[in-house]
Amino acid sequence: MPVHGPLYYERMGRVGPVMAFMPPNPMDQACWTYQMQHFSTWFRCIAIDTPGYGRSPSADEGVTAEEISQAFWDAIDEVDPVGPVILVGCSGGFMYALNMQKLHPERAAAVILTGAGYITETYPNRLQSYEQQGVGFRWRHIFIDFSPTFNATPMSRYWAEVFSERDSLLDVETIQRQYVAQARPDSGASDEEALHRPRLSDLDVKAPTLIITGTEDAIHQQSFLLKEKIHGSELQIMPGAGHCTMMEQPRLFDDILIGFLERHGLMQRGEPAR
Repeated sequence: MPVHGPLYYERMGRVGPVMAFMPPNPMDQACWTYQMQHFSTWFRCIAIDTPGYGRSPSADEGVTAEEISQAFWDAIDEVDPVGPVILVGCSGGFMYALNMQKLHPERAAAVILTGAGYITETYPNRLQSYEQQGVGFRWRHIFIDFSPTFNATPMSRYWAEVFSERDSLLDVETIQRQYVAQARPDSGASDEEALHRPRLSDLDVKAPTLIITGTEDAIHQQSFLLKEKIHGSELQIMPGAGHCTMMEQPRLFDDILIGFLERHGLMQRGEPAR
């Protein structure tokens, strides 16, 4: 198996449809703490660690984005192997969410993407930074994902400490392999596909799709192009937020997501799951 075992996940909520959260590099499933608490009112929430992070296993050299995406589905299937799923992904997690709906479009009830954009120029080379600095780059990488305003608060350092205290669990080689997998074009794409650019074949999204972007995200402008590429998608802007919108402004993020789900008949705020 390219991924050496089942992915680790945390679960909250015992009734309702499944809502699955895929984290960004360099964070683990804890980045969805606010949403796990809140959305478990209506959903069975599952936040999943990517290979190489937290207690998820490592992955082989040559692992593909599709293989990692299927590993996410395998984790979801432990909670519900047949029902509809709302897929929520940030940064690298948004790319896996796109791959996941492509693998099983019949189960993707909705796709929510944040820290997301369609990149047409070269993206900052995080792979090279991890190759040169190893796990030590993670501390700096965490702050790169936050806006300057959030970085000026004690909460940014709190979260950096939470993630860094788990550094001994990281497999840096697997993290590097993830970047390679996300950058590797599939058979239908050109060689000019850049790191963190979703492949054209991934953008045929059948499910209702929401893109949430922060104005202080380095790829904020690319989120508008992503909206154009995903037919029928909706774009919502969070002023002042960085790459990890759900951590910096959880109340606004949740309100935007709830409004979207209500418009598509996927939940009702005043009616908790029973």
